[in-house]
Amino acid sequence: MGLPWVRLDSAFARNHKVIELAHQRRWQAIVSYTAALGYSGEHGLAGFVPESCLPFIHGTKATASQLCEVGLWLAVPGGWNINDWDEYQPTNDEAERRRIKAQTAARARWEKRNGTVTALRQEA
Repeated sequence: MGLPWVRLDSAFARNHKVIELAHQRRWQAIVSYTAALGYSGEHGLAGFVPESCLPFIHGTKATASQLCEVGLWLAVPGGWNINDWDEYQPTNDEAERRRIKAQTAARARWEKRNGTVTALRQEA
């Protein structure tokens, strides 16, 4: 299961790597980077960006090269890794634990409010 969301630092626009791309008017690379965050997260790829997904993230091999040049992506066999993914994004397991915890808490609140008590299943 993939992530339902990914984190994007509120200072993203002033990151020196992004500024370098903007200075060079490489707007498509910036869009591809942000779209790749979502794609990799949605598909549970933990920061991997397969070469085959370039059309879906509005990218080309040229934009991928530009992202590698500034250090936002790292070339690996079959595609690229988003640099520092593990530092800023939750793991798939963390996201799943949070989802289950939130569902369990919501069920408990609903049962308390409606006077219905059933045995809560601890799913993880």
